[in-house]
Amino acid sequence: MAQKNLLQGINDGLRQAMEKDPKVLVLGEDVGLNGGVFRVTEGLQKAFGAERVVDTPLAELGIVGASVGLSLAGMRPVCEIQFDGFLPAVMDQVICHMGRMRNRSQGRNSLPMVLRAPHGGLIHAPEHHSESPEAYFTHTPGIKVVIPSTPEDAKGLIIAAINDPDPVVYFEPKRLYRTVKGEVPDAYYETPIGKARIARAGTDLTLISWGAMVHTCLKAAEELETDGVSVEILDLRTLTPLDWDAISASVEKTGRALIAHEAPNTGSWAAEISALIHERLHYKLKGPVQRVGAWDIRQPLFQLEKYYIPDAHRVVRGVKKALNRQPV
Repeated sequence: MAQKNLLQGINDGLRQAMEKDPKVLVLGEDVGLNGGVFRVTEGLQKAFGAERVVDTPLAELGIVGASVGLSLAGMRPVCEIQFDGFLPAVMDQVICHMGRMRNRSQGRNSLPMVLRAPHGGLIHAPEHHSESPEAYFTHTPGIKVVIPSTPEDAKGLIIAAINDPDPVVYFEPKRLYRTVKGEVPDAYYETPIGKARIARAGTDLTLISWGAMVHTCLKAAEELETDGVSVEILDLRTLTPLDWDAISASVEKTGRALIAHEAPNTGSWAAEISALIHERLHYKLKGPVQRVGAWDIRQPLFQLEKYYIPDAHRVVRGVKKALNRQPV
């Protein structure tokens, strides 16, 4: 196995999926000649031609709408929205078509397509380039939402998303593209959608997260370990469908839970997870579930984003509050 970063893992998965299935194509702004704004699709147009790696106009709604049509016609499109903050423009297609097609056709039609988008902040980007909009999509029935935190999962999840018979929103933590490396199998493989992983075993508290925040939580766990606190980190990998069995098993073991994420807390996916834990596991809890998220304001410009997105210190404070060891 080779050492690769997260970006290379995605590129590997896209390339192998396109080699295996001629119905797979990539489309989006600058994905072909330039290889994408982050170079995730670099080399694919040279390998597969401009008919399978398509540079589109600057029209997000058109990109997703065309992908819906291509999918219905038997293709497996992988469309890219250049930045997460541009996703509101596509919500008409997402809500009215992507999430409804199987139900609308009474099961006669599935919609095998992938909507890719970079996710999150802390890369010193301008406005509309650093959002964490996963809650919009997890709230939309009929759509699967995945977000990897390791290069190995990045490859396996993009292949699984392409092979899935239903639409998948695939978020890519942009600050991990080149900063996280790991062993990635050379073979063609899938990381199962809907299965979380234990990123670190522990006994005192379950720390639930996804995407780039998993690595923030790992840093927090190292700091907590010096204080004698053992946290278990659960990397969800898939937001919908949620791996409730993994959440339940971990929280029942530790008796406490904290959810850490980049989005604002109000109306967040963390709020849903917290509600589920309280509803279903209240008899196992030693204290209330805590959340550490961004503030309920718009994503600030890069001078202030490090105060907006939780860092390891804020996660540590949240854990200590959950353990009743420190007021916050």
